[in-house]
Parts: sequence; structure tokens; C-alpha cells
Amino acid sequence: MLRVIATATLLAIAGTAFAAAQQSVLLRERVVVEGATVTLGDLFEGVEGEAASVTLARAPQPGSRTFLDPVWVSRQASRNGLEWANATGIERVAVERASQSLSAGEIADMIAAHMYRETGRSHEVTLSNRMLSIHAPVDAPGTPEIVRLELDGRTGPFRAEIRTHDGGDAVTITGRADPVMDVPVLGRPVARGEVIEAGDIEWVRMRSDRIRADAITSETALVGQEARRALRAGEALRGYDLREPAAITRGETVALVFQSGPLTLTARARALENAALGQTIRFVNLQSNRTVEGVVEGPGRARVTGATSNIF
Repeated sequence: MLRVIATATLLAIAGTAFAAAQQSVLLRERVVVEGATVTLGDLFEGVEGEAASVTLARAPQPGSRTFLDPVWVSRQASRNGLEWANATGIERVAVERASQSLSAGEIADMIAAHMYRETGRSHEVTLSNRMLSIHAPVDAPGTPEIVRLELDGRTGPFRAEIRTHDGGDAVTITGRADPVMDVPVLGRPVARGEVIEAGDIEWVRMRSDRIRADAITSETALVGQEARRALRAGEALRGYDLREPAAITRGETVALVFQSGPLTLTARARALENAALGQTIRFVNLQSNRTVEGVVEGPGRARVTGATSNIF
């Protein structure tokens, strides 16, 4: 009887010692690691001592995610002296690896800058995969670089190889690069007959193949011009859309001037059409009722040439 009691006592003591040796921990349902491996310390809260550095699995590639089975994780934890009960019913553990990343926009800008250095021309770069992102380890040395770029100069498709960091493998990226140019456009709608001012103009970047050959590409060619028709904002303008502002309008009474040497004669006349500075149009002399041609010199004033008998 004494032997049985002694044996039971020893087993109880051993069980208590084992329970005391087990570390009670909590499992993280989502883990982000920076290195190439996943440890018990990454997965569990409250891990102390050497157990924290025990490697359980390889980490996914930078910027990627993988999942671990909680049953397997629990078994590995128990083997290393950790006690965890899945009281909340975790079905899987997500492990994500942190990274330095390049978004699709950053990659496109990088390729466009490279093309500008190589060709001296600006390009609009569109990646085949517009949701693409590439990743490098958090502690990776060096910076991203383009190691190779092939461009079809006629149609625009390109193929690039980008290395994200020193010693890393090159990633192949495809897309399209189209030449672009900066064009002056209206920043607001302009009504027919309205004169364009410098404050009305904005510069936008457009693909060269979408700009008409007769498009206006100089700001000075827009300022001071009159809209021949209603013009919309943000569109490239053509010479046909504009005209010199009318210095004289049809039906307006003007001073018609004849000058020959020291002789200057002036008569009142009515304009028969609109005209800008320097244009030649017809007028009716209100005194003689004769129709004559004159060159517009300014608002309300035109100059005629020829014999005075034909004018007055």
C-alpha cells in the first residue's frame, strides 16, 4: 500500500513539474515577419527563452503571404515546451512578409525617366499589368535599377528587366510607351467672341499621336486671340478655332482717314464687316455714300488709299 501511495505521489509531482515547465502562450492569427524564416516567437505572444528563436518554417517571398495550419503549429509549440489551447477556434494563421515595394505607378515613372535619359523625349508609360507591384526584402541593399530595356520605336511596346536590389533576380515587365508633349489648353470654357487671356491657359501632357498636326503648341499663339466658336476646357486648340479680335465690327461708325504727304482728310464711314487690326474691309462713306476699302488701324479708325475723288 505504501509503495502505491509513493508511486502516485511521484507521478503527481512530475505532472506538476511538467505543467510548470510548459509556457502558456497566445497564438497570433496574423503575423508579419521581416526575415526569411518564421519562428515560435513570431507566431506566439509570451514566448520566453530559447524557444522564441526556434524556426518553424520558411517565410514567403517579400510582399507575399502564406498560411499555416493551427493544429500543426500547436504540435510544434508543444514539442518546444509551449502550451496553447485553440479556445477561439482559429482555422488558419496568416504569415505575411514585409518588404520594400515598387507600385505600378513608380515602375512606370522609373521607366519613363530612363527613356527620357536615353532618347531626350517624354513618354507615357502603361504597364501590361496595371496592378503590378514588385518587392524586395526589408533589409535588402542597393536601390532598384533597370538592367535592360527594349523598345519598339514604331509601335511603342517595351520589355524591361528591373532588379529590385543588389544581388536580386531581375523581374521582367512589359507594357507600352508612347511619346507625349506638353500642350497649352484652356483651363475653362470660352464663349464665342471671347478674348483669351494668359490666366485662361493651362499646360497638359498629351500623347503625340493624339495631337492634330495643326494644333497650337505655343502659349503666345493663344493669348489675345478671339474664340471663333465656343471652346471647351482641356482640349488642344487649332488655328481655325481662333482669330484676331475684331478692332472694328460690322455696322460700326469709324473715322476713315486719307493721307497723302502733308494732306490728311477724314470722313465718317460705316463698316460693312468685322475686321481685326491690319485687315482690309469695305466701308460706306456716310457723306458721299461711296463704298471704299480701308485698312483697319485701330478701334474706330481705318486708312484708305487712292484718289480723293474715289473716296470723298
